[in-house]
Amino acid sequence: MNRTEEANDEKNYVLIVLAVIVGVFGVYYRFAAPDDTWHVSFYNWIANIFFIIGIGLALKAVFTILK
Repeated sequence: MNRTEEANDEKNYVLIVLAVIVGVFGVYYRFAAPDDTWHVSFYNWIANIFFIIGIGLALKAVFTILK
């Protein structure tokens, strides 16, 4: 498989869509926190983890396309 076919592979774009969904879920989850201070910290940690996973997936897909 040549480089153009690898860059245009469907799995890269599916991975980008998945990364966007996970990242947006992380952003929206941050605003789901109740007013209690302990829960806010817990929800922020969960939201940050989802957001970082989304960033990692997107970077993996983009660098695979650019390679």
